[in-house]
Amino acid sequence: MVDTITSERRSWNMSRIRGRDTSPELRLRSLLHRAGFRFRLHAKKLPGRPDIVLPRYRTAIFVHGCFWHRHSGCRNATTPSTRAEFWQEKFDTNVRRDARNRADLEAASWTVMTVWECELKADAEGVVRRLAGELRRKD
Repeated sequence: MVDTITSERRSWNMSRIRGRDTSPELRLRSLLHRAGFRFRLHAKKLPGRPDIVLPRYRTAIFVHGCFWHRHSGCRNATTPSTRAEFWQEKFDTNVRRDARNRADLEAASWTVMTVWECELKADAEGVVRRLAGELRRKD
């Protein structure tokens, strides 16, 4: 299938994709705050700059988009049909980086949690209950 927009417009669209303060991240932060958890954002000194850091619980939370981070079995983790090799390499690099960051954090005695974009869309309150349960067990 041929792209229906110009390459300049596609480039502009892609430039608008941000790595922080995404809608899923803002939603999770709001719900965690409402549940009484206080946190830091994008800790520069931690591997991978986790989206949410709860120092009291020594826990780092990554909020991953299903497309970019390849949520296994998710319908949102599609691969574009054009330039498939480019995209596969990009996705593989993201997944390897995620695994390396998780391993580095765990080696430093941090608990690492991952929240997927689709989970937040389907049942945000359930995600927060699950996270809160795990965090309160550590308390």
